[in-house]
Amino acid sequence: MPRKARVKSRNGIYHIMLRGANRQEIFHDDGDCEKFLETMARCKEKSGMGVFAWCLMNNHVHLLLKEGDEEISTTMKRLAVSYVAYYNWKYRTSGHLFQDRFKSECVENVRYLLTVIRYIHQNPVKAGIVDRAINWRWSSCLEYYGKTNRSSGMSDLGVILSLFSDDFRVAKTRFMEFNEQKNKEECLGEDIYVRRRMSDEEARIEIRKFLGKYEIAQVKSLAKGERDELLRKVKEVKGISKRQVARILGVSSNLIYRA
Repeated sequence: MPRKARVKSRNGIYHIMLRGANRQEIFHDDGDCEKFLETMARCKEKSGMGVFAWCLMNNHVHLLLKEGDEEISTTMKRLAVSYVAYYNWKYRTSGHLFQDRFKSECVENVRYLLTVIRYIHQNPVKAGIVDRAINWRWSSCLEYYGKTNRSSGMSDLGVILSLFSDDFRVAKTRFMEFNEQKNKEECLGEDIYVRRRMSDEEARIEIRKFLGKYEIAQVKSLAKGERDELLRKVKEVKGISKRQVARILGVSSNLIYRA
């Protein structure tokens, strides 16, 4: 069955989610996050796209972008291909990293635009990783709050802050108040968070105890016997769910159950 054509936004603004294949992790350390942001900055410069908000999580990315001089699909393909090349080189692996097609939704009015920005910034809060959006290093929230980070200058803050006030100081204060409001908003038609008995960071530490000379990203490429032996050990660790192991290691849940 042919894919449905992607719905075109009338104003060119899209909420986009890139997710790891089989929900596997796509960022294993700070260097990976920094590389993704560097790549996104280059794509912005080349395509002329607008960047209104972003958040990097362990196994997915949320972006709020305005189409530039090329179709958003072309820009996203360039971003994904470039990052995957880096990832495979760094971790000496191969194959798919992202799901075949990024998810997107059109953002065509101011009210939903602001809803999506808050939803993106509160991703780590809803995932139970931090208690406030400002405490997550890898999102545009820091830029909006006037904090410096490695991506400072990439987000088009003025466009969004002007919706709150013509006075920059007033706009920033009002934005922060709005951004911190607790809510039950779900965007892109799903709530991808499930509370875990053990956090992903804790689970990652436990999993690494069994890896020896291997990196997490290399497990999916191991020979079947060696991989299954490792999976059998990992899935016996108390507090780690089988789905969590599958997500972190980038393998299917079926492999975990059969090992």
